[in-house]
Amino acid sequence: MTTTTTQPLARRIDLPPAGSPPESESYYEAHKKVYPREIKGRFTSWRNLAVWVLLGFFYLAPWVGWNGRQAILFDLPARKFYLFGLTLWPQDFIFLTWLLVIAALSLFFFTAIGGRVWCGYACPQTVWTEAFLWMEKVTEGDRAQRMKLDKAPWSAAKLGRKSAKQALWVSFAAWTGFTFVGFFTPIRELAGEVVRLGLGPWESFWVLFYGVATYGNAGFLREQVCKYMCPYARFQSAMFDRDTLIVTYDAERGEPRGGRRKGTDPRTAGLGDCTDCTMCVQVCPTGIDIRNGLQYECIACASCIDACDAVMDKMGYPRGLVRYATQHQLEHQQTRWLRPRILVYGALLALLTIGLGVALAMRKPVALDALHDRNTLYRSLESGEIENVYTLKIVNKDERAHRFVVTVEAVAGKPRDTGRAEAQVAAVDAGRYRLDPGRPVFEVPAGEVYNAAVRVRADAWDDSGAAPGDDGTASVRFRVEAADDPNIAAAAIARFFSPED
Repeated sequence: MTTTTTQPLARRIDLPPAGSPPESESYYEAHKKVYPREIKGRFTSWRNLAVWVLLGFFYLAPWVGWNGRQAILFDLPARKFYLFGLTLWPQDFIFLTWLLVIAALSLFFFTAIGGRVWCGYACPQTVWTEAFLWMEKVTEGDRAQRMKLDKAPWSAAKLGRKSAKQALWVSFAAWTGFTFVGFFTPIRELAGEVVRLGLGPWESFWVLFYGVATYGNAGFLREQVCKYMCPYARFQSAMFDRDTLIVTYDAERGEPRGGRRKGTDPRTAGLGDCTDCTMCVQVCPTGIDIRNGLQYECIACASCIDACDAVMDKMGYPRGLVRYATQHQLEHQQTRWLRPRILVYGALLALLTIGLGVALAMRKPVALDALHDRNTLYRSLESGEIENVYTLKIVNKDERAHRFVVTVEAVAGKPRDTGRAEAQVAAVDAGRYRLDPGRPVFEVPAGEVYNAAVRVRADAWDDSGAAPGDDGTASVRFRVEAADDPNIAAAAIARFFSPED
């Protein structure tokens, strides 16, 4: 009987020569510039339309007028946000928060349905990068010409093309920074300051800051922002499931890939439909190969779909080798469009949107704050009356001026929060308090805050039941009402001081 002993194979290790420097291993891949090829197709047309609409809105919106002012203006010094016919005040901050919650939930909802459609069609990084790529193509040529130009030695022609590109980039970035600041400072005033070289320090800083950021992100970083800087790419998988539409490659149909002549039947040649032309890689703005499966770098722009469909048309093969599909569709399973997360996101989004619309419709066009004079609590007049002085802050949120009539009355109880006039109780002894003059009227311009000084008088306290407590205070309720529209009204509760009992 023969016993065979199996010995492990010896592994040859090549050691570096003696005295050679130690080798270092880099954990970071060197950046390679991406040269996206221009492609035509239905998804490219949709993306170009989105670029034109979004950039057009951004650059034109500050110049649109509305009732004698800028239609969209975030006036931070005045603490007012103008959105066409809507004026938001600091008291309306809840609406801005409400809107941001709706925007975030919309992102979750549409991502769960269609993947990174926001990134591919509406993200500012994508939109401005498309604009900068167009300027690069105009000055340096198509993909092959740009690659050849970058490899060529410096010459007068290369310097001219590069200089023209930089001139366009810098001008466009500067105009972008100027437009951005125009949403916070009236853009016509800002333009006049630029012409007179009288731009303030803060405006100058933000114009330069946003201009440099646009120039760097869209001109140089480009896909690196999407791959390394954008947090959305990192947590998007939490919103994906096997029923989410993604840009995907049908490996079952495409493999094995390989080149062939036009008209060749891939089945008889033992090949799949993929011709391995790499067009899907050449058109990708982030430089990935969609045939390697879903990757976080993919922004779902669908350029690879247009490129692959064009190749399939030339070869006479059916479209859809690269397409929008769900993982269940690739596995020949039924896709569930109505699933729990879609229903929850959709229901919350609908409720929040309807709620915001109702809240804005019910929003009162006037607000009132009543502030007691801090210098003197009360005055005892020769007539025996007690007088208190107040400042009424009348906020006219409407788009037109109003004449407001002020009235005052007593209320039962003492206010703990003078700003909450809606939690009012039944009025008692309405004639006890009198304004001097009797019914003051104040003209308040549209979208302005008017400080109205008023005096309230009352007789000396008696035992009628409306007397103040031991601390000498009682509650009074101020009400302002528009003379031309009784529905435009607001109220505020304040303290009335008198000598202690």
